[in-house]
Amino acid sequence: MLAAVVGVLSGIVVSMMGFVTRLLHSMLFDISLGERLSALSELEPRQALVPAIGGCLVGLSAWLIARYRTSHLVDPIEANALHGGRLSLSDSLIVGAQTILSNGFGASVGLEAGYTQIGSGIASWLARRLNLRRSDVRVLVGCGAAGAIASAFNAPFTGAFYGFELIIGVYSIATVAPVMAATLAAVLVTKLFQTAPTLIEVPPIPELSAADYFPFLLLGLVAGAASVGIMRLVTLVERAFVATGCPPIFRPAVGGFAVGGLALFVPQVLSAGHGALHLQMETGLGLGALALLFAAKVAASAVSLGSGFRGGLFFASLLLGALLGKIFAIVAGPLMPLAVDPVVSAIVGMASLAVGIVGGPLTITFLALETTGDLAISGIVLTASVMAAIVVRQTFGYSFSTWRLHLRGETIRSAQDVGWLRSLTVGRMMRRDVKTIQIPVSLSEFRRKFPLGSAQRVVAADADGHYAGIVLVPEAYAPELDADAASIAPLLRYKDDMLVPAMNVKEAAGIFDQTQSEELAVVDNVRNRKVLGLLTESHLLRRYSEELDKAHRGALGEETVNESVGKARSV
Repeated sequence: MLAAVVGVLSGIVVSMMGFVTRLLHSMLFDISLGERLSALSELEPRQALVPAIGGCLVGLSAWLIARYRTSHLVDPIEANALHGGRLSLSDSLIVGAQTILSNGFGASVGLEAGYTQIGSGIASWLARRLNLRRSDVRVLVGCGAAGAIASAFNAPFTGAFYGFELIIGVYSIATVAPVMAATLAAVLVTKLFQTAPTLIEVPPIPELSAADYFPFLLLGLVAGAASVGIMRLVTLVERAFVATGCPPIFRPAVGGFAVGGLALFVPQVLSAGHGALHLQMETGLGLGALALLFAAKVAASAVSLGSGFRGGLFFASLLLGALLGKIFAIVAGPLMPLAVDPVVSAIVGMASLAVGIVGGPLTITFLALETTGDLAISGIVLTASVMAAIVVRQTFGYSFSTWRLHLRGETIRSAQDVGWLRSLTVGRMMRRDVKTIQIPVSLSEFRRKFPLGSAQRVVAADADGHYAGIVLVPEAYAPELDADAASIAPLLRYKDDMLVPAMNVKEAAGIFDQTQSEELAVVDNVRNRKVLGLLTESHLLRRYSEELDKAHRGALGEETVNESVGKARSV
């Protein structure tokens, strides 16, 4: 029931944002509310200045936000991966408003990022007000994003798998009911408000057999490579803006001028591309016109995002994929032993490029199925999409969303919950009641202070308290040692191997594996080397196992985990 409420709210948000954006398009570009901006055939010179004006507003809003906050805005993927679904509603509203400004003034970005941000923000706020468990908060955040995508495309299964693959990070039986409730509720709201998008009209598709898969497997590979190139281009443009020394407040305006200049020659680059996609599915262009539109749309999207406009590449990737598919049919079709239908090629290209950039093969496959209403091409779409995903994973490793997080220094590759992993630090796991001794000290003195059996290991430090190594007490009683030895220095182990409190369990486990040690000292930092405690590998692995079990209980449910543990014990 709570997920259905979130779906209703997401549907309302999507309907309102879509209406406001279309209203801006109508007012600023002199089109009717029913027309799509990217379907314009020509643009007046004065209208080409509109994206620059929008850039001024976006830059000003970003400057004002930067003055009053130091942390970055968290998106749903990052929230579910690192923060247990905790997402600021005020931050989400800021992202939504900036996305409306960006798209409404013609920047070549989509609204889907704003849709999912506000839908997830509302869900997170509601879940935290009701004091739900961490796992339930994450699921509800996925419901908010799923409802938003379902509402935006009038496609409940697409929204559901968007929630599973991209926001929750895992598919489980326990999450099916709430996510589907959210998407169905969101779609019903858009139908009630009569804001459901028009399905893509697809001409009749010829019968397809398994032999027809081969050309589209190649198209999937091409789309995967193109996806990597587009994502890297956005980063290069962003770095180029930084390298120019242009203040961040002015970068969106400069980008808006560039987008407006491109739109004078190719008006279809404006906004997300809904109108342009419908036109491309209904009409046929020559190779030159398709290549020009593809290049112009890539450039406009890269400049828009690289200069600081707020938005995403979801719908732009669909348009670019359709164009790439048609180009593939014209160029590679005559060289193939099998016929390549341009309509099928456009749909397969649309899905493959979107999977490469957005991620989620099943999400995009259901989108192709639900928007076209044609089941015959679903198998080819899924196969080509998987090929594109493999290319991106092997050569790049990130979707566009996780790539942007990587550029900020994060290492997450999906929304799978790793927040608990990062919170399990060495500082939380170490023992502070560690036996220590100051060196230099003789072996006889060491034996007097630590009789055999009194301790397993002793941490040695110099006169200033700096870490010097670890002495294993049983080794100090080896019969071959000279009891009158002047120093225990030869017994010191792991002199340069140590841990610091901020390390998480994964980093610490890597050091244990690298040093082949069973215990390591914990110091304040590698420069001061002040001894704080001791951590053993066995304790680290035990704590990791306990936390992993808790995470599995949250994701799979108590009954499933107990069954799995029982089977493991019997084995």
